[in-house]
Amino acid sequence: MRVRHLNFGTYRPPSQKLINGHGSLFRAGHMVCHCLLLETDGGLVLVDTGFGTKDAADPLGRLGRAFMLRSRPVLRREEAAVNQLAALGHDPRDVRHIVLTHLDRDHTGGLADFPEARVHVYGPEFRAAMEPRTKLERARYRPTQWEHGPHWVVHEPADGEKWFGFECVRQIEGLPPEILLVPLLGHTRGHIGVAVDTGTGLLLHAGDAYMFHGEVADPPYCSPGLRAFQKKVEVLPQRLPNVARLRELRRTTDVEVFSAHDLIEFEGWQKRNG
Repeated sequence: MRVRHLNFGTYRPPSQKLINGHGSLFRAGHMVCHCLLLETDGGLVLVDTGFGTKDAADPLGRLGRAFMLRSRPVLRREEAAVNQLAALGHDPRDVRHIVLTHLDRDHTGGLADFPEARVHVYGPEFRAAMEPRTKLERARYRPTQWEHGPHWVVHEPADGEKWFGFECVRQIEGLPPEILLVPLLGHTRGHIGVAVDTGTGLLLHAGDAYMFHGEVADPPYCSPGLRAFQKKVEVLPQRLPNVARLRELRRTTDVEVFSAHDLIEFEGWQKRNG
């Protein structure tokens, strides 16, 4: 299995000092949508989709005014997953599966560009998005991004062998056994990480379980802007304990842990992969 680390969306929120933890208070910050393309024998698999072509065409309608003002996504059409895959020589119709860490708008924007793919989501997350219980949940999910009617595959919590002490969903219909869903609740009600055994090592895409590389460092630290934002949007108290478990996983094993929006982590993978 070949794994490609790709950025399917860039943000420039204020400010670099508050978001990236360095530089100017008045210069724009820089965040990414770090997604994965898995080239398997059974076709292509995406982990998250970032922003899509429809988001670029109708940003206010698809993403909402508050999100646009707060996050300031760049929305380059060439960054959309469907266009990056074509540039790599892939037929977008070969994307058979999409695995979502959660259903926030910056992870699901590209779904409509792959209407034939099966879209895998954790059951608690699916229900939170389809029947939001709170004001926060009603504000964060954008049904316009799935009005095309995706082929949802909903995975429920299941008993079974743990993965490095984490609960996991092992039965993922249609996907290679090297891909696992790992619940990392907190940021949303059904947030998951996606573990991948590449054959030469283990990866864990932790989604938005954390947003700043320093949170899994020893000792941990976080930029003030992202610390405040994560506390504001978390829905379950498990988030910080899960970050601590990710930090321990990184410290005591060879599993390579990374998140969805940290620029430093993404650039590190870009350098490694050439």
